[in-house]
Amino acid sequence: MKRPFVLINMSMTADGKIATANRVVSHYSSPRDHAHLLELRATSDAVMCGARTADLNEVNLGPGSATLRRQRMKRGLAEYNLRIVVTGSGTLDSKAHIFTQRFSPIIILTTAGAGATKRKKLRAVADEVKVFGGVELDFRAALEWLHRERKVKRLVCEGGGELNDALFRAGLVDELHLTLCPRMIGGRQAPTVADGVGFPKLAGAAQLELKSMKRAGDELFLVYRTRRAA
Repeated sequence: MKRPFVLINMSMTADGKIATANRVVSHYSSPRDHAHLLELRATSDAVMCGARTADLNEVNLGPGSATLRRQRMKRGLAEYNLRIVVTGSGTLDSKAHIFTQRFSPIIILTTAGAGATKRKKLRAVADEVKVFGGVELDFRAALEWLHRERKVKRLVCEGGGELNDALFRAGLVDELHLTLCPRMIGGRQAPTVADGVGFPKLAGAAQLELKSMKRAGDELFLVYRTRRAA
């Protein structure tokens, strides 16, 4: 079955952190990094994030300015991208900022483990709630559905770390855009680009190869592609 091309876009500090220990996203990167985020959204059919990212931050996952929306349409894309939030447990806050921004459909991906009551509450604020998997979310089935039913050919994932980890472990990441920022956060509880379960053995870890590298001020913009097993 076909699925979207999946790219993860993240910024991280020099010690590999994506937020402080309280997991509230800190704006430690530059305006250039934020512009890069919007530029990537302008190339994609859909933008996805995890529930915690949506809960703790005023994110809307939208395409940005009228100029960027025009660029989307010139590429043959819809003016506004589809927005996707992942919550395996169904604990996404129905009052999160994203639900106040009604410019494009919001799809929630969850599991049967979320329970009927939680799913009903989410259906009241989202355009669609789809269940994939029992306890753990079946990301491959979810992405195949997005490609088939929602015509998503290119998907940008903006974290957080647990969502990124799940996509890497499922072998569904095609490209990683990583901005390295000149900050140090520290702390063993501060999240990284790929938190969660992780790979139990180094031999099974995701293999990447550097596609491009660009310096802007004190930041490095790195693009990796996933190296597939022969």
